[in-house]
Amino acid sequence: MNDTQLPPNHRTRIKICGLTREGDVDAAVEAGADAIGFVLYAKSPRAVSVARAAELAKRLPPFVMPVVLLVNADDRLVELAVEAVPQALLQFHGDEVSSQCEKFGRPYIRAARMEPGFDLLDFAHQFPAAQAMLVDAHVEGYGGGGKVFDWSLLPSGLRCPMILSGGLHPGNVQEGVQSVRPWAVDVSSGVESAKGIKDAVLMRQFCQAVREADRLCAESAAVRAV
Repeated sequence: MNDTQLPPNHRTRIKICGLTREGDVDAAVEAGADAIGFVLYAKSPRAVSVARAAELAKRLPPFVMPVVLLVNADDRLVELAVEAVPQALLQFHGDEVSSQCEKFGRPYIRAARMEPGFDLLDFAHQFPAAQAMLVDAHVEGYGGGGKVFDWSLLPSGLRCPMILSGGLHPGNVQEGVQSVRPWAVDVSSGVESAKGIKDAVLMRQFCQAVREADRLCAESAAVRAV
């Protein structure tokens, strides 16, 4: 479904989002996460301050990327986040337009809220500098709804990497990876024991399910190539 040219043995990247505690950050890294998300949106139950995000990001080892999630943030908050977590990737999850995402001169990903009639290709065209499109369910408010959307809504022809999000958990992420073949997957509520409290066992199971999906996709590609 994803037209981005992924090799048959592509390793799906994993982002675990909404972390608030040191132990959860350490457990996510141990489980195999490639990126850790910190929510800088005060209305979220997973929200942390810029200072707290910076503290938690310092625990990340090399090659595990911090991501700061922003929702219609004012410029000063973004500037503080960039200064406090200089290696972070920005994730815009509100109503931001391209100029607002690009003005900070930092790599960013753009969240797209999927629902019937939404034109993902046109939306992505409006954000040519985005490193990826994160596709999530359209829920009341912004993100964090833990809802799966209809993956058949995803069009072919997307010319930037796709990050699959929205209601993923250890029980359905394998199907999601095999069906959509995204560049990466993003999980938050699906690996929690309570909002903002991650479960180490669920994070490990989630990452294992992604790796199993990759293995099966590579096997299937090898069979088709024979």
